[in-house]
Amino acid sequence: MAGTMHVPRTRGVLSGTLLVLLGLWGGLLPFVGPYADFGFAPDDTWVYDTDRLQLSIAPAIAVTLGGLIVLFSANRALAMFGAWIAVLGGAWFAVGGLVATLWDVEGVGAPLGTDEGRQVAEQLAGFTGLGVLAVFFAALALGRFAVVGVKDAKLNDVGEERTGDGWDRTTGDHDEADHKKTQPIVRSSYGRYGRDSANPTPPPAPLPQRPPDTAPEDQRVAGERFASERGAGRR
Repeated sequence: MAGTMHVPRTRGVLSGTLLVLLGLWGGLLPFVGPYADFGFAPDDTWVYDTDRLQLSIAPAIAVTLGGLIVLFSANRALAMFGAWIAVLGGAWFAVGGLVATLWDVEGVGAPLGTDEGRQVAEQLAGFTGLGVLAVFFAALALGRFAVVGVKDAKLNDVGEERTGDGWDRTTGDHDEADHKKTQPIVRSSYGRYGRDSANPTPPPAPLPQRPPDTAPEDQRVAGERFASERGAGRR
């Protein structure tokens, strides 16, 4: 089961990259938004206060850090930990302004837009909508890392079945490095009377030998025996 903790680094590339971009956007918008007349009061760039630290900078750091962990981690548990950090940062983007009123935090400032549509867009881009997107992509990363895919299980099984001599019992193949080590050294000789021995021709099989012909023993016939006995009587 420990082998299933390893995952490919490409598993969290999309979610991690988007989380990093969302974190940077949320952290920089209150400071650089006035350049494009899009952001929050005061209408000056790079204005810092503790309210912006609590409502923008802190959740931006959480989302960015979680996205970096998801992006570069090859360990399932570590990647899920980073995704949870991003979830908390995104949730704080969405509801932090309301919750922070409990300890008298006034907020980052009023939207710079003059009409209602622009003010809504600034609130969504800086806090509520940004937080919802961050939570969505962090949850997507959690789902991808929480499930052990069929491909991951097969790779882990192959790793466990691989023996010390490089033989893979699952696929029946050798490792290329081990296969090269176990190849016999083939020597070939070339010359006037030599020939290439890389593919030696096997010697011809010996022909089967017939057993030697044995002459059958002479057998006497009954007539010959009687004639021999008569000749012996005459003598």
